[in-house]
Amino acid sequence: MQSRTPEDSKTTLTDLVLPSETNPLNNLFGGELLARMDRAASIAARRHSRRIVVTASVNHVAFNKAVPLGSVVTVEAKVSRAFKSSMEIYIDVWVEDRESGHRSKANEAIYTFVAVDETGHPVAVPPLEPETELEKQRFEAALRRKQLSLVLAGKLKPGEATELKALFVNS
Repeated sequence: MQSRTPEDSKTTLTDLVLPSETNPLNNLFGGELLARMDRAASIAARRHSRRIVVTASVNHVAFNKAVPLGSVVTVEAKVSRAFKSSMEIYIDVWVEDRESGHRSKANEAIYTFVAVDETGHPVAVPPLEPETELEKQRFEAALRRKQLSLVLAGKLKPGEATELKALFVNS
């Protein structure tokens, strides 16, 4: 199976925040943003795997900055690491200033998707080859996040989480 790069999966969704999508403070509902991130991540995972994909987990979401009514919001998603049948998708959310056009990072998230066949059974995905320094950092961190998740779920013994142990052991 031929490897792919994060850029191969890059997905960018840009949209306007409308009144029906806002809370009483006239900011985008968090759930609306989660749905937009899920759609972008789904497309990125599908582009990487070329298979049907399903959301396995939302590993991390940070709502760092409100997204006001009328804002142009851009959701960018890329596969940050591919495992056997799962893929971690890193999502950056940008808000464009209405007057200057300057984009600033508002939020981020990490989702996990699994590639499946037509019967819903997991299938193998291509390996990922990060290219940029940021892609390499996210790639390395993805293994630690996966190990932590497996330890917390009781599916991996803490002593077997080699990447996690490396963070705490003095060399």
